[in-house]
Amino acid sequence: MDKYLKNILVVSFGFLLLFTAFGGLQNLQSSLNADEGLGVASLSVINGALIISSMFVPPFMIKKIGYKWTIVASMCCFITYSLGNFYPSWYTLIPTSLILGFGGAPLWAAKCTYVTESGNRYAEKAGKVAKDIVNQYFGLFFLLFQSSGVWGNLISSLIFDQTPDADILPQKFLSSCGANDCPAESISSGNDTSTSSNQPADSLRYTLLGIYTGSGILAVILVSALLDNIDLKTEQNNDGTKEESSWIKIVETLMQLKDKRQCLLIPLTIYSGLEQGFISGDYTKSYVTCSLGIHFVGYVMISFAAANALCSLLFGKLSQYTGRISLFFFAAASNIACIIALLLWKPHPNQLAVFFIFPALWGMADAIWQTQTNALFGVLFDDCKEAAFANYCLWESLGFVIAYGYSTFLCVSVKLYILLAVLILAMFMYACVEYVEYKKLANCAPKKDNTSLHKQTQM
Repeated sequence: MDKYLKNILVVSFGFLLLFTAFGGLQNLQSSLNADEGLGVASLSVINGALIISSMFVPPFMIKKIGYKWTIVASMCCFITYSLGNFYPSWYTLIPTSLILGFGGAPLWAAKCTYVTESGNRYAEKAGKVAKDIVNQYFGLFFLLFQSSGVWGNLISSLIFDQTPDADILPQKFLSSCGANDCPAESISSGNDTSTSSNQPADSLRYTLLGIYTGSGILAVILVSALLDNIDLKTEQNNDGTKEESSWIKIVETLMQLKDKRQCLLIPLTIYSGLEQGFISGDYTKSYVTCSLGIHFVGYVMISFAAANALCSLLFGKLSQYTGRISLFFFAAASNIACIIALLLWKPHPNQLAVFFIFPALWGMADAIWQTQTNALFGVLFDDCKEAAFANYCLWESLGFVIAYGYSTFLCVSVKLYILLAVLILAMFMYACVEYVEYKKLANCAPKKDNTSLHKQTQM
């Protein structure tokens, strides 16, 4: 096996194990730790810490310990969050959320740069088009990464399905589920029914968290033992160079916003956080738990994870034939259709199949957002990948913070309208980026033709 492919597989399986735990916990937070909004508050803290971390931590960590050990150290931060969920409170879950958040930015920055650089090096070695290889590598990564949702959600549902009377839900509360769910009104009236019924026993909670913690530990062992480190140092190691370059990288992360293409892509990256926050926080709580019970959250989200994983591989390969523009607009059309349908749908347990269809369609669209946006950043900002991916993490995290921050205040219908508005703005700004790139290529072509024509005239 080629060493580049081997390394992509090691990173992918490491993330698979790590996010089997975190992804399962993330989907359960709005239902499992619903008291005083602790669960979604912890998710908001995670992404708030990610914003700060993405501006300062990745350049230091990557420069000091390299890509491999940055990934390993960051994975350890994720394990602390699983431990904090054993005894969830504001004094355990919030500090571990901060630790995870500060470890998340260097994890994703190191991973994105590692995958992109591996694709570029293999393309140079094999004489292939770099962007096609990078797209395929990201497709393979997200195939395995997104499948973590299948295993994490399956584990949670199989365990919580052992809750006594798990299928008994009060039918009179169904009218307040779905788009009609208004958490603030329910809490103020003391009638928060969407999560109050069928909470799992502590023994089941501890069993689940023990499995999740073990999965995270296995991820650390796998990456530590099998992943090759990539040395990207090109500067001469003169006196003072290391310290200066570290500060330069921090400035580059902030100065990257001077690139108008980076600024135009901000709404798209924010939307990526908003749409993931909605499906994992609001859909699971206001549609699934409210109508079916918490034990169904895992089963329903498996359809999201499975569709996401399969479509990540499919669209990673398909992009070289269709181009990224058509895929982006296909994802936008899919999300717009789902948003409108969710606004109109009145969820009921008798419509069981519908609960699975929406996450599957959402997962298909999210596969495009993740694979193509990562690949787009790798292609557009090839000379400053670390700063670009750090900005990607920053603005996507802001989307998560907003989604989880207003989760306990706004009605679900309002959240869906916000998603729709941001998506339309994001696609307009993305179209501007593609237009800028098209004009750049168009302006380069005539110059080459004129130069060759001038040489022929002289001859």
